[in-house]
Amino acid sequence: MTAAVAGERDQGPGLVDAHAHLDLLGDALAAVTEATAAGVDRILTVGTDLASSRLAVELSLQFPQVLACIGIHPHGARSVDESAITELDRLAASPMVVAIGETGLDFYRELAPPRQQADAFRRHIELARKNCLPLVVHTRQAASQTLEILASEAAGLTVVLHCFSLYEHVQECANRGYYMSVAGNVTYKNAGQLRLSAREIPLPFILTETDCPYLTPVPHRGKTNRPEFVRFTAAEIARLRGLSCEDLAAQILANFNSAFKCLPR
Repeated sequence: MTAAVAGERDQGPGLVDAHAHLDLLGDALAAVTEATAAGVDRILTVGTDLASSRLAVELSLQFPQVLACIGIHPHGARSVDESAITELDRLAASPMVVAIGETGLDFYRELAPPRQQADAFRRHIELARKNCLPLVVHTRQAASQTLEILASEAAGLTVVLHCFSLYEHVQECANRGYYMSVAGNVTYKNAGQLRLSAREIPLPFILTETDCPYLTPVPHRGKTNRPEFVRFTAAEIARLRGLSCEDLAAQILANFNSAFKCLPR
């Protein structure tokens, strides 16, 4: 059964939140309702551990706008054992699960040893390949290592680089066919490298996200981020690229549908 969501739209290209954590917002119904009223047609809610992955699946079954991504964040790499992989494999059977992740490497906080993070990353890649699903990747201060593992292990998979930060590798990522998802920090005046990357990412590979409840865009910086605020990120990217908001929204929606093998609405 799907929950009724007020304010559904039926015209114009919809906005996309390609990476959200609805489980951290408290009231998912309110968040989805507000996002729909703001013109957001697609929300990918992303697991960071087994509990949030299960909830992502539950939410995707409740709301037609919501799809699920399941995985264990590199911070939790110590927990990626056979039992965890078996549970993720079971969850991946849901038709609303459209990706594996977020997975990857985080050497900034390094809450798990780098070797364990790399091993967990490879296990997620295997899971994505087994289930013929895209891979959603988190990488922080681990650019060369992330790209090396993807090159050696993920050939042929669809890869989405969430909260894109590989600023010096835009062309390499595009050449590999990776999607690059831009978050609300593109609206920050001190985010010069990201703002430049938002101009350089080839249009067929760009996505928008909130990473809510984090990285709230201007003009709501300092508040809890929500899927509805992806409109400010999209508007800033359109401004940086000299595009209309409508043209950019149509392109990003097409990219999302292609990346996650979704049927157009």
